[in-house]
Amino acid sequence: MRKALPTAGHPARAVIMGFAATVAVGTILLMLPITAENGQATDFVTALFTATSAVCITGLIVVDTSGHWSTFGEITILVLIQIGGLGIMTVASLMVLLVSRRFGLRMQLSAQRETKSLDLGEVRDVVRRIVLISITVEVIVATVFTVRLMSGYDYGFGDALYSGVFHGISAYNNAGFSLYSDSMERFVSDPWISLAVIIAVIIGGLGFPVLFELGRRLRGKIHWSMHSKITLLTTGVLLVVGFTYITINEWQNADTMGGLGVPGKLLAGLFAATMPRSAGFNSVPTGELESSTLLVTDVLMFIGGGSASTAAGIKVTTFALLAFVILAEIRGEPTVHVMGRRLAATVQRQALTVALLAVALVMLTTITMLSISEHPLDEVLFESVSAVATVGLSTGITADLPPGMHVMMSILMFIGRLGPITLATALALRDRPRRYELPEERPIVG
Repeated sequence: MRKALPTAGHPARAVIMGFAATVAVGTILLMLPITAENGQATDFVTALFTATSAVCITGLIVVDTSGHWSTFGEITILVLIQIGGLGIMTVASLMVLLVSRRFGLRMQLSAQRETKSLDLGEVRDVVRRIVLISITVEVIVATVFTVRLMSGYDYGFGDALYSGVFHGISAYNNAGFSLYSDSMERFVSDPWISLAVIIAVIIGGLGFPVLFELGRRLRGKIHWSMHSKITLLTTGVLLVVGFTYITINEWQNADTMGGLGVPGKLLAGLFAATMPRSAGFNSVPTGELESSTLLVTDVLMFIGGGSASTAAGIKVTTFALLAFVILAEIRGEPTVHVMGRRLAATVQRQALTVALLAVALVMLTTITMLSISEHPLDEVLFESVSAVATVGLSTGITADLPPGMHVMMSILMFIGRLGPITLATALALRDRPRRYELPEERPIVG
């Protein structure tokens, strides 16, 4: 008889406690003198912020990664990124499997007793494939980095390999941590480095349910699911729209893309449109972007990437489903149809809940930052969205904020990374039918 993995109780609580414990261990390690370049202990708030940013694969920093941290400290950050990335993808993928299996078995009365368990073999297979794909992509990106740094930038093998491995892991996990103080600005016109990062970020941001389906699809075994269709279509649309707007808007900006040639501008525009998925790298100075570009980037960061991926935000599926709901309401249709399927009312409420709670977090953070700092609204809003959506892009004001704000942002990064996953799963698994319904009444809307 095959073993089953119980999922009754509060799986979300176990996930939160596991990530909180990892952040705590990382904070303690980063406070040790050996992790700092100067050999002195790092203060608690800086260590907490950095550990949270690494585990939650955000990329926001309050001290320069290569300037403040020693090699041991950088490796510690890298390990936290890998643990956080693999943990997020594994947990999210297993929760997706749990939810989808529960809904599928609900239609099979004879199998109701199994709706609260996952086969241990399924869990092992999911984890194995996640680790295999992750390591494969990271190795490929690290190899490209290493070869390019040696051939084009006169790096020695050791330094090139170290930088390649660090940025390969950071890029695939959408972490945004860089060993360079200017992030990727020195490689703005280098297609080898820039495209390697872009491709790694996109793959990591699609989500493993989509990657698994892509693999099976290439073998001709299945048709596309609604989730994969929505994820791929919305991702493509957002990339095209973001690339077009940012490139045109920054084309003549002397502080960003103005001094680049046409190929460099196009590459920088694609890079800038991809990173808001949750990556946090920048190849042009973020603080010098036009205000309208910052606003568009806010929207892209808020949406994020695919479900069960290294990307964060409310997720492209949530955004797309809300768009379909709006479209159905405008048309006056009684139900919402998406790509040949009817969308359940519960899914609509879940998408709305996730989106509005994220809006509330962004507004709370923005108001708080405005009240304690003198930075303008566009920079503060950008930083707030970046923290809540765990993106890591920054206009450069994070380090200037007071320690209390750093603690608050650490909490927000933690909530932003785990909140959508745990909340959506809790809503999906909850089953509390009403014993009665109250009389219906329609208030005026709009």
